[in-house]
Formats: sequence, C-alpha cells, structure tokens
Amino acid sequence: MENTRNLLIKLSRVALIISLVTVTVSAQDNPKLTDPEVASVAVVANQIDISYAEIAKKKSKNEDILQFATTMINDHNEVIAQAVALAKKLGVTPADNAVSKSLLAGAEKTKKMLKSKRGKAFDRAYIDNEVTYHKAVIEAIESLLIPETDNAELKSLLNAVLPALKTHLGHAETVQKKVSK
Repeated sequence: MENTRNLLIKLSRVALIISLVTVTVSAQDNPKLTDPEVASVAVVANQIDISYAEIAKKKSKNEDILQFATTMINDHNEVIAQAVALAKKLGVTPADNAVSKSLLAGAEKTKKMLKSKRGKAFDRAYIDNEVTYHKAVIEAIESLLIPETDNAELKSLLNAVLPALKTHLGHAETVQKKVSK
C-alpha cells in the first residue's frame, strides 16, 4: 500500500513537471506569449492552487494542512484580485493559451488523485503536490512568464509575487516534514 502511494505521488510529480517543461519548451518554440496570455497563466495558476486548497479544507483533519490550505486560499485570491485589477487598468483581457490549458488539464488529474485519498495518505499527497506545484510555478514565472512579459506593470506584479511563492514553498516543505513523520 505504501509503495503504491509513493509510486502515485512520484507519477503525479513527474506528470506535473513534464507538463510544465513541455509547455515551457513549446512556448519557447512558438511565438512569444502576449501579455494577455501571461495574465491568463498567472490567474489560472493561482486558481488551481486555490482549488487544491479547497479540497484540503474538506478532506483533512490535520491542523498544519488546514492552516496551509487557508493561507493558500487567502494569498492566491489576493494575487488574483491584483492581477484582475491590473488587467482592468491596462484594458487587458486574459487570453487562454497552450500554457494555461495545459495547467488546467494537469490540475484536473491532480484533483482527481487528491479526491481519491483519505486521512494521512491525503495529507501527504496534498502537501507533496504543493511542494512540487510551487517549485514548478516559481520556475515557470522566472523562466517563462517574466521574460515573455512586455508590460512593465505586469512584469512588476509577477516579480512581486515571487517572494510570496517562495515563502509558500518553504511553508509547504515544513508541513511536508511534519506530515511525513
């Protein structure tokens, strides 16, 4: 049972990383992302993490997991509000693209996997995914979104979000250590 759980977690991580690497490579081979497409990816990435946290709030009994999930919901909703306000100010409508569509497709698989777990197995799967997801999103922002962004204010927002994402990653890694004991 434990080996199956570990295999599923590893497969989930590999799928997320492959998805983001494939999208990043594809984005580099194709015409560059427009600012509306970058805005879409930023909003979608935040919405996905909120959806994972909402599952955690329903399924977990672990205080560390519940606190982390609450932080994810609050912080990522705040980032979405900032992105929406900036898009409105700039007259930009976020535009779906290969990156945002790939993220959404991967998220559906992850949500299905999370919903299938219970108890400590859920807690481990959720926090392991959060560590992997935050690493991937940080990498995507640094190597894809910021370089592809033309608008200075959008680029500034992306740069401003990075420290919070890195703090989330550190928090997730701390919870991961507690949950894996």
